[in-house]
Amino acid sequence: MGAPLWMVELLKKTFPNRRFIAQATKVPIIGKIVDKLLFDGDDIIYLPKDNVVEIKIGKQLESPTETALPSQIVHKFIDKANYHWIMNYCICRESSTCEDYPINYGCLFLGEAVLDINPHLGKLVTKEEAHEYARKCREAGLVHLIGRNKLDAMWLNVKPGEKLLTICNCCPCCCLWKILPDINPEIGRKMTKMQGVDVRVTDACVGCGICTQENVCFVDAIQLVNSRAVIGPEYRGCGRCVEVCPEGAIDLTIDNDSYVDDSVERIDAVIDVE
Repeated sequence: MGAPLWMVELLKKTFPNRRFIAQATKVPIIGKIVDKLLFDGDDIIYLPKDNVVEIKIGKQLESPTETALPSQIVHKFIDKANYHWIMNYCICRESSTCEDYPINYGCLFLGEAVLDINPHLGKLVTKEEAHEYARKCREAGLVHLIGRNKLDAMWLNVKPGEKLLTICNCCPCCCLWKILPDINPEIGRKMTKMQGVDVRVTDACVGCGICTQENVCFVDAIQLVNSRAVIGPEYRGCGRCVEVCPEGAIDLTIDNDSYVDDSVERIDAVIDVE
């Protein structure tokens, strides 16, 4: 039996206090307890946006269609999965009354555990519907996060957790994971950039500061230093900064030709969707 609706409503009311709760995890004993209860075994990857044409693999791409795109990781798992579930809404955007991105584009869950989700929260869909849904989420400007998220299995009240794959479709203004700068680092390290992703600020940077504005970087990893953008190590590689830079001064590169297969293998190690 999935989570009762009253619990979902309680989560919505708690959501505005998420940063305070995240900061509490920096108290060592609280951090260990929260990590064990809600994040044990997690591995979540930020996928760079497909439409960031500065993505490179060995050389500058003339077109994003020349090589495998990050979103193919999502579609490979949709093809692999036996069960596909679309949420009726994004609980993060619903709780924040988001005005910039569609509230009705929630998470896509894959795997046997979706059969226990409360039917009032969404619906089972076909593979074809799941593929189309993922494409619509990207067209709306949302960023995919994919992996094992024990927190979802807990609040949805479904089992087994190793058979629930989360594909979040996140906006930079309301995403739960904006708490990463505030949360215990041991927990935060479970939400990572994709292996092989690197980002570089070029000499074209004029220090306009657009990439440092609120609701651009998910994890506030960009600062202006001496009138130049500097991207810190906490950067997760979504590509939003590349997308908004008016000077084209930020390059996001991928130096691993097999990054799609490597990412699929990594997620396969913690989640079984078949």
